[in-house]
Amino acid sequence: MLIKNARLADSGEFVDISAADGIIVQIRPSGRGGEAKKTIDAHGNYISPGFIDLHVHLRDPGLTHKEDIFSGTMAAVNGGITTVCCMPNTSPNIDSPEIIQYILSQKARCDVLPIGAITKAQKGEALTDFAALKKAGAIALSDDGRPVENETLMREALIKAKENDMLVMSHCEDLKLAGNEAEDKITKRDVDLAQKTGARLHICHVSTKKSAEYIGEAKKSGCRVTAETCPHYFALSEKDAKKYGANAKMNPPLRSVEDKEGIIEAIKSGAIDCISTDHAPHSEEEKKAGANGITGLETSFALGVTYLVRQGHITLSKLIGLMSENPAKIIGLENEKGKIETGKAANFVIFDPNAKFIFDKNSSRSKSLNTPFHGFELYGKPFCIRCN
Repeated sequence: MLIKNARLADSGEFVDISAADGIIVQIRPSGRGGEAKKTIDAHGNYISPGFIDLHVHLRDPGLTHKEDIFSGTMAAVNGGITTVCCMPNTSPNIDSPEIIQYILSQKARCDVLPIGAITKAQKGEALTDFAALKKAGAIALSDDGRPVENETLMREALIKAKENDMLVMSHCEDLKLAGNEAEDKITKRDVDLAQKTGARLHICHVSTKKSAEYIGEAKKSGCRVTAETCPHYFALSEKDAKKYGANAKMNPPLRSVEDKEGIIEAIKSGAIDCISTDHAPHSEEEKKAGANGITGLETSFALGVTYLVRQGHITLSKLIGLMSENPAKIIGLENEKGKIETGKAANFVIFDPNAKFIFDKNSSRSKSLNTPFHGFELYGKPFCIRCN
């Protein structure tokens, strides 16, 4: 495959990119790409590495009326995402090598990397077999959807994860508290535990200004902590919750305007390393009954362009890094993914950051349509090319 007349999103250079067997084999100035069996003309539009989403709920196995691996990865590719890490709160949970093997055997439109559960059945009572999960293909560990409430057990999990060179992804919520305090307390607890144990910790879906500050402070002191936020936390605030109703209900919830501004500052400062979606599909009936979560795979990049880049908060190059290079580093795949370089995966996104479109949820590839962004005017609709 040859992609010609493409503009690199980081440097602005116009190039031709050749790929074979799913790998980038050559990058040359435009007009010097040579011949190929298949040629795609980018017509001077930007090209970036395929995006990597560290936080996706594919609902498979067991909850496939909401989503399955094929439909979820169809939605991912439609949003320019070529690698998804799927969370373990399925039915049964991803707490055994057999479930990981099942996920990896399913038909998918992009790379799927399973995240194993920290505790058996995500009950917060006993740890899973980390070594066995890693051997089967788990890219990280999490009980997302629930916190590990027991501090002693969380400490043990971090120690065991360090022994197995595995990343722990923490859902920070004290179930006995409400509001910002519920998130902030467990963020501080888990950051402190990571500092004491030397383990690698990733904080999921950061939504408060205070939690972002804890993470930034911990990084300065050498803690091996990384963090993500989601587009809804920099595009919306609690003021929007009533406006969009059930489709603006998620966990963590939308926060104050001050928190929203704090999240944007944390993105700018580097306290937050990446943007993930927390893609959480539900049926219409489940949302009406109060289910938390929104879909996000098809809107994440465009929301970043619209609310971060076009508002002057960050550069386009930084947004690309937040969605490709940084997540690749967090999960240890920086030698394979996340940048357009020879020898790396031939997964690309072509886009025009100035191209305006109206997001229509009815054109979604997901099985579920629970999004607050239906009808939003956005910029930068991506076109994904995955060569392997």
